[in-house]
Formats: sequence, structure tokens, C-alpha cells
Amino acid sequence: MRQVVMHSPGNVQVEDRKDPKILEPTDAIIRLSATCICGSDLWPYRGVEPVDHQVMGHEYVGVVEEVGSAVRTIKVGDFVVGSFWASDNTCEICRAGYQAYCVHRVLMGTIGTQSERARIPLAAGTLVATPRMPEPDLIPSLMAASDVLGTGWFAAVAAEAGPGKTVAVVGDGAVGLLGILAAKQLGAERIITFSRHADRQALAREFGATDIIEERGEAGVARVKELTGGLGAHSVIEAVGTQEAIMQAIHSTRPGGHVGFVGVAHDVAIRGDELFMAGVHLHGGPAPVRQYLPELIQLIWDRKINPGKVFDLMLPLDRAAEGYQAMDKRTATKVLLTV
Repeated sequence: MRQVVMHSPGNVQVEDRKDPKILEPTDAIIRLSATCICGSDLWPYRGVEPVDHQVMGHEYVGVVEEVGSAVRTIKVGDFVVGSFWASDNTCEICRAGYQAYCVHRVLMGTIGTQSERARIPLAAGTLVATPRMPEPDLIPSLMAASDVLGTGWFAAVAAEAGPGKTVAVVGDGAVGLLGILAAKQLGAERIITFSRHADRQALAREFGATDIIEERGEAGVARVKELTGGLGAHSVIEAVGTQEAIMQAIHSTRPGGHVGFVGVAHDVAIRGDELFMAGVHLHGGPAPVRQYLPELIQLIWDRKINPGKVFDLMLPLDRAAEGYQAMDKRTATKVLLTV
């Protein structure tokens, strides 16, 4: 099969690799219909995280080709969506709704799903089948559910977005944009988005943003305060992972408000006295996407949401290197790889 491998920062190649095999009775093998490049894949691509001949990808949808002897919830021929964390969905942590912290969890990035086929561990707990084979135009949206939609949704839930609330969103990448969509679906009254990119601003408004702020840092915080009578937003989604972004999120939140942080943190430190005086709730981390998959798949299936619009560049798997370049240079928000 063909699979994406990052040899070193900036060096992405598509190689011939052995087809995956069932290793455990809880495994399944899927033939991917689509995969994609995540913003978090850019950290090693830019040399911020170490990388050495690493298989890439953790988002996936496809058709089940084989199941292990212990797998009962899915069958060969099912079209399935899975999370970027494999989980058993039965342990105490999973039952509490935090499948990303399953006691048996497996990070799909260690297996690599930017490929033609993939082995899915803990398949019964990880994979969710669609009602039947989807129409081709639904595949990008189902692909988004595997990570960025579920992550944006978790961020909105963690920030307690809902009716009567003003929500601010820090980050206009795919997760931030889908955090807007989630906040709108959850009933938020007003959604303020930080963005300097005209194309992303347009999609943000389509997904439900009511206000756009181009300022960043303390200037951006001041604009949020100006728009909220000096108080700040009730709910703030942080979808970047930098020091500036997390502090911008905290300072944009009114006392008693909630911050949902899902940006993969790099060199972030929050001073205890500053957090103490902020009076805000913090909740976030790796999203338990599996918790939301049944609901999100149904919303997509019923065509009530169209999160696939975040994919503004589609390329065949063999051109994955071009996709990485496009996202690195910000000429693409998120790249879908067809298989």
C-alpha cells in the first residue's frame, strides 16, 4: 500500500509499505476512502517537534475489510468513522465521556492513517458505522468528524457555549472554524471570531460568526471587552496552542466564564497569580471525539451541518507533500487527501 512518511522536518514522502494485518482480536482493517492533513502535523513538519521517518496521519474514514474475532459492533463492508485516539469505550474513563484518556488508548498517529489501508486497534470501541454507504459529497464532512469537528465541538462544550451566551473563538484554522459551527449548533447568541484572513472570515460567518476581530493579543482582548460592555465573553474557545493564544483566551473571558482549550500546547505557561485573579473555568485537552461521533454523524447524514467546507484543497494521496506545503504556507486551511 501507499503511505505518507515524514523523514525529517519539511521532508514528506509517499512510500510503498506492507499492508496492515490483524494483530489482536480487537483489531479491524479498513480501506480508506479519504484522509487528511491536520494542523498538528505541521509541528514536526516545521521542526518544532522531533520527527524521524514517522508514518503520518490520525484522521480517517473508510470501509471495513477485515475484523478480529472479538469485534462485534462493526462488520466487513461497513463505512466507518473513527477518532484519532483508539479507545475501548468500556473502561470507567470512557464511560464518563473521556475516551481520549481511555486506560487502553492508542494514538492513531503512531499507526499512520495517511495511507491506503490502516489497522484500527480497539475497533469495536473506536469505529462508528454510518447508516449505509454515504453519498460521495458527504465524505469530506464525515472526514471532518474524525478530528476537527469533534475537537471544535468539544471545545464549545467545554466552554459551555449555549443559548444566551456570547462566545469568542481564538484561532481561525479548521478547529476554530468548526468551533464556531458547534457554538452555533449549541445555540450561542453571539459568536466573536479572531481572524485576519478574508477567506476564513467568510467561512466563519457562514458557520455562524456574528463579529470578526482582526486584532490580536491585548488589542484583541480590548475589542472583545468593547463588544461585551466591558465584561468579556461568557465562553471562549482556544484553538491554537501558543502562549499568546491561551492568554488572549483567558483575558477575553468574563469572570465566571469558561475557556475550552484544544490547541496543542507548545511552550505555554500560565502564572498562578494571574490565573487565580482571572476567576475563569478552564477545561480542555485532547478531545474525546468518540463521545460525539454518533451525534455528529447523524447531523451530517441528515445534512443539517456541512463541516466538510473546511477542506479548501483536495489532492490525491501521492501528492501529500504539496498538501503539507500548502498548509505550511497558509494557502490552504485544511487539505483532504483522496485515496
